[in-house]
Amino acid sequence: MDDVDHGPAVRFPPPLIFIGVAMIGPVVDWLLRLPPLPIPGGLSMIFLFPGFILIGIAIGLFRRRGENPIPATPTGEVIDTGIYARTRNPMYLGMAIAYPGIAILLHSMPALLLWPLAILLVRKYVIAREEAYLEAKFGAPYLEYMNRVSRWF
Repeated sequence: MDDVDHGPAVRFPPPLIFIGVAMIGPVVDWLLRLPPLPIPGGLSMIFLFPGFILIGIAIGLFRRRGENPIPATPTGEVIDTGIYARTRNPMYLGMAIAYPGIAILLHSMPALLLWPLAILLVRKYVIAREEAYLEAKFGAPYLEYMNRVSRWF
C-alpha cells in the first residue's frame, strides 16, 4: 500500500447504485406501458423498516468508533464487533433488504426484477474494492475476519 492511504477507491456510493437501479424500473414501466405492481404500497415497510434499522445500527457503530461510514474514505481499523461480528457488510445488506420496499413503493415489477442486478453491481464495484483495500491494509487480521464472518449473513 502507498505511504498515503487513499481508501478503497469506491467510485459510486452504494445507496445511489441501489436507487439508480430501482429507478430503471419506472422507466421500463413507462416505455412498455406495464401495469403497476399489484402489491399494496404499505407492504413496503416489511422491507424498508428492517433494512433501515440495520443500516442505522452499522452507521452508529462506525461513528462510535470514530470511523467514516462513507466507503470511499480510508479506515483506521477493521470493525469486527456488534453487527459486524455477524455480517461483514451490514450496511449493504440493509440496502439489499430495503430495495424490494423501494420497488413496491414505485409499484414497479421491473424494479423488483432488477434487485439482483443492484446486488451484483454493489458486490463488484464496492465490496470487491473494499475487500482488496482492507486485505492490503490490514493483512492477516482482515483475512481471519473474512474467514470468521460471512459477507452477507
